[in-house]
Amino acid sequence: MNIPLIVLLLVFVAIAVRQVTPARLPVWQIMLAGAAAVVATGQIEPAVALRAIDPEIMAFLFWMFLLDRALETSGYLEQLACDLFSRASTTSGLLFLVVSGCGLFSALLMNDTIAIVGTPVMLLLARQHGIHAKPLLLALAFSVTTGSVMSPIGNPQNLLIALDALPASAFAAFGRYLVIPTILSLAATFLILKLFFREHFAGQELVHEKAELRDPKMAAVAKWSLLLLLALTVIKIVMTAAGKGEALPICWIAAGAGLPVLLLSPGRARLVRTLDWPTLLFFAAMFVLMESVWNTGFFQHAFAAAGIDLFDTGTILVVSIFLSQLISNVPLVALFLPLLHGPEVPVKLLMALAAGSTIAGNLLIFGAASNVIILQSAESRCEHSLGFLEFAIPGAIITAVQTAIYGLFLLLLP
Repeated sequence: MNIPLIVLLLVFVAIAVRQVTPARLPVWQIMLAGAAAVVATGQIEPAVALRAIDPEIMAFLFWMFLLDRALETSGYLEQLACDLFSRASTTSGLLFLVVSGCGLFSALLMNDTIAIVGTPVMLLLARQHGIHAKPLLLALAFSVTTGSVMSPIGNPQNLLIALDALPASAFAAFGRYLVIPTILSLAATFLILKLFFREHFAGQELVHEKAELRDPKMAAVAKWSLLLLLALTVIKIVMTAAGKGEALPICWIAAGAGLPVLLLSPGRARLVRTLDWPTLLFFAAMFVLMESVWNTGFFQHAFAAAGIDLFDTGTILVVSIFLSQLISNVPLVALFLPLLHGPEVPVKLLMALAAGSTIAGNLLIFGAASNVIILQSAESRCEHSLGFLEFAIPGAIITAVQTAIYGLFLLLLP
């Protein structure tokens, strides 16, 4: 009996139906229960479970959550959002700015970063303009996932591909194969969301209000920390283009931006106390449960038994989309890369892996870490939640259209 796989399926079912049950357990509690179950039943040793928790990702999330709390608590995030989105005169224009702006920023600052900072902004925009928050949260989720496809630093799996297989030509490869289809995919995402939620984005006029700072001293620190984040990201881009991106890990960038908040902010204790600890617990538990499932070898054996042709572009694109729902996109990429090494491997196979493993996050809510961040962040503010089907129905349409777009481009280009 494959206990870890059974536990994983039970966790998925519990998360899918939690909104129609009286308890309405938060997703972090469900995932934590799943991780505790595999440890308690001896499916994974405690020491192995601890090693499974990725310290780099956990550190990245901690420092980015800290910066986000400073931006939000000080009121600077509201002021920044007003400056960025005040150009939208209608709800339709606001949706366009959310999809295009968040999509493009996610290619530069990594999708998880934009998910962290963007969630409170979406909730603020919903309150200010009387728009239901769920369509805006979905627009944020789909846009940060989609936009991150076109850059080697847009998400962790792309970075893994860039550093492991394309250390000297990552930006050129991503630019050639993925920039144009990503822009088209963002446009398709906007049109699909506008059609799907036409009652919310019918073109009603908006009146923007200028936000006031609640804590000017904290806002000043948060502003400089945000500028430092941008500067370190530019350095990361240059180093990655030169084939030395591994010399500046993403957790160092996050720490460099978050440390000023921790050291200089007058309300540092309150920021740490109100940090999004439930999301950190969710990720720690997810690492443990996924490691337990991975160690059973179930997916590896099934993959080999199916006789899948790994050197077919369309196959890699489709398989990576569906397998990412079960074992997460970063472990999937880690599995594929050793099988795609060699001088004869076409670059577009790697680009198919990058595209498929990333847009997998648009299919189901747990297909991408950024989705979980948005879900947990919205729920932690006791305002809104995204249901499994609320995400999956428009997500399936968006994923299907995007799969066709990326597949066509990858097949046509040599």
